[in-house]
Amino acid sequence: MTVAKKMQAFAEKSSWIRKMFEEGARMKAEFGAENVFDFSLGNPDVPPPPKFGEVLKDLAENDAPGVHSYMPNGGYPYVREALATRLSEEQGVELGLGDVLMTCGAAGGLNVIMKSLLDPGDEVIILAPFFVEYKFYVDNHGGVTKVVATDEEFNIDLAAIEQALTEKTKVVLINSPNNPTGQMYSKESLAALGKLLDSAGEKFCTTIYLVSDEPYRKIVFDGARVPSILTTTTNSIVVSSYSKDLSLPGERIGYIAVHPDMHEKGELLDAMTLANRILGFVNAPALMQRVVAELQDVSVDSSVYERRRKVFCDILDDAGLEYVKPKGAFYLFPKAPIDDVEFCAILQEEKILAVPGRGFGAPGYIRLAFCIDEKVIAGSADAFKRAMAKARE
Repeated sequence: MTVAKKMQAFAEKSSWIRKMFEEGARMKAEFGAENVFDFSLGNPDVPPPPKFGEVLKDLAENDAPGVHSYMPNGGYPYVREALATRLSEEQGVELGLGDVLMTCGAAGGLNVIMKSLLDPGDEVIILAPFFVEYKFYVDNHGGVTKVVATDEEFNIDLAAIEQALTEKTKVVLINSPNNPTGQMYSKESLAALGKLLDSAGEKFCTTIYLVSDEPYRKIVFDGARVPSILTTTTNSIVVSSYSKDLSLPGERIGYIAVHPDMHEKGELLDAMTLANRILGFVNAPALMQRVVAELQDVSVDSSVYERRRKVFCDILDDAGLEYVKPKGAFYLFPKAPIDDVEFCAILQEEKILAVPGRGFGAPGYIRLAFCIDEKVIAGSADAFKRAMAKARE
């Protein structure tokens, strides 16, 4: 066999979303796209803000000498300065351009962080349910993933994290608002987590970094505001992208921000800048860096997702599904009335595509993405009721 055995195993573990995507394409071809309720993919459908197109057009017409030349591997200094100014207000900590690196999306940023921090065998704690690719990012750089469950409402379980900490723990990776649950961790729980990691670092004579993956920071509901992790510990790193708040997932533009008072910050930033290059990213896309520099105070209208959340929650309530109401992102993560894979199969019979929770480290749940036209969501109501009736037989 030509393909590495590890990659074969990875493909099997990460296949749920891909399987649903492929099945969705088949069903849409057979029954017509208007007759299939596809909630499988977290692909934002709200158009980018109008200003994006205006800025993109203006910058694309710029033919000044050197506009497409190499740049510093961490990104254009003026772009990082603009981002640092916005993040200082957002995170409640004064950041400068030297605290920020531009990356190829949040995924690229996470790989840069892991490459820079992990020695073989170092442990990274992730909280279940989790984004499916976290384990792969850790493995890419020789790390070992330890999965810790959240509580019944998907909030941080400090006692469980404390029990999982060892002298090999290097990173605790969180995602808030969370994919797949939509949960947002409270300011109090994050403060307690930062204190716990600092205490554990002293106990084990090491440094444990709190890394927050925040692509959904601006997709929040009910007037909520995402707390800052940079105020919880100096050993904190934020990684994010413009994939969701500007609806630009295909443009692969993101960033890393480190706490300005972090011990050995210079060495870490040097390592991350090098990783940005040697991992093959070299630097974040030049044109998109120039675009987002002018869009720091712009985002999509999250009220669109909030309205869809209400429509979907009403449908699930009527069908008898239990769930924790999401505070952000664009996912619902209801309990499956039976085995999650079996229930997804029943839903599929009703032309509903959902992803089993076990793909996110949480068997017994299903993920439903509501970054999809409201008419599709509304049209699924009877299908959910029929599926629930079948599951109860």
